[in-house]
Amino acid sequence: MLHPGLRLALAALFALSCPAAAGEAFFEDFARLDEGRWMVSDGWTNGDWMNCGWSREAVAVADGILTLRIEQSHDTAGAILCGEIQSLGQFGHGTYEVRMRSPAGSGLNAAFFTYIGPVHGRAHHEVDVEILLRDPSRATFNTFVEGRELNGGRAALAGPGDEGFHTYAFTWTPEGITWFVDGVAAHRTAPGTALPEAPQKIYASLWSSDSFPDWMGPFDASALPAVLDIDWIAFTPLGQSCAFPASILCGAGR
Repeated sequence: MLHPGLRLALAALFALSCPAAAGEAFFEDFARLDEGRWMVSDGWTNGDWMNCGWSREAVAVADGILTLRIEQSHDTAGAILCGEIQSLGQFGHGTYEVRMRSPAGSGLNAAFFTYIGPVHGRAHHEVDVEILLRDPSRATFNTFVEGRELNGGRAALAGPGDEGFHTYAFTWTPEGITWFVDGVAAHRTAPGTALPEAPQKIYASLWSSDSFPDWMGPFDASALPAVLDIDWIAFTPLGQSCAFPASILCGAGR
């Protein structure tokens, strides 16, 4: 794994050298892995609190599905590999959507989120959808604003996330954020609550940890290999509507 300081330097250099167009609407159906839109996280961890390392080997696209995996490495060191993609561009107010099927397993986390932070030379802002896979029947939501965790909430899914695909979304405006599960509003920020302000990158990831047993559950290696299947990801800027039929902006799932 790269030393954290080297990881930060490389990521900052990449961000400066690859300023992909920000804020444009897209619908990503994963007919292929478009590396003009997505970067595959590879060769580092986010910190000692992760017990897996981001690896290109844990990311694949086939038959219109992006798969992110957690699995034991085939080398003699026995490291745990995990998968993540992140957008090259940064995005602001609008509607963010993903359709995915999670695995199950204590100590695992399936996440769809936006993030900007110190690795990009910016303050930490984030909007999260997470399935803590100790209980794949619930989704959790929250934000970070200038590094402060705010606006947390949870919602039950109509069926366990590991038994079928669900659509998760959030609409972020200057006035607030509303999260949706299968087209139904599941959580909202309270009026007057501080909100993220900075444009952010879009991430999808599957990772593991043995550092947060109270939050994610004790890490269970017997759950490996585990696979997160992602059918599509989309972004629609604020002010645009019904960009594709499956969007919540078209009433899908309601």
